[in-house]
Amino acid sequence: MIVEYDPNSPVPPYEQVRAQLATMIGSGVLPPGTQLPSIRQLAADLGVATGTIARVYRELEADGLVVSRVRHGTTVAARPSLSRAEVADRLAEAARTYLATARLLGADLDTAVTALRTAAD
Repeated sequence: MIVEYDPNSPVPPYEQVRAQLATMIGSGVLPPGTQLPSIRQLAADLGVATGTIARVYRELEADGLVVSRVRHGTTVAARPSLSRAEVADRLAEAARTYLATARLLGADLDTAVTALRTAAD
């Protein structure tokens, strides 16, 4: 698993890591049942505070993407069946996050949409 963190990015470290892991889980790069590194290990690998990675794992768990168990670590959760409303809600949240990131980078809406379309090809 390769996760990168850019200390010069305007995007907070926890969000950089959370977004990468969520993308890897959503795309199947990290399939259900995959054991994620311990909080301490990933924090040490990235050179960030353990609290940063703990927040990442908490948010991923709140989104239903991972399951954390004491002494068993954190694993990728089985993919739940989502209703159309849940899918719409999650897409809206992802769109808000993407738009916020684009704005932090100084990109306008047209540039952000173009980047999205390019990524889809």
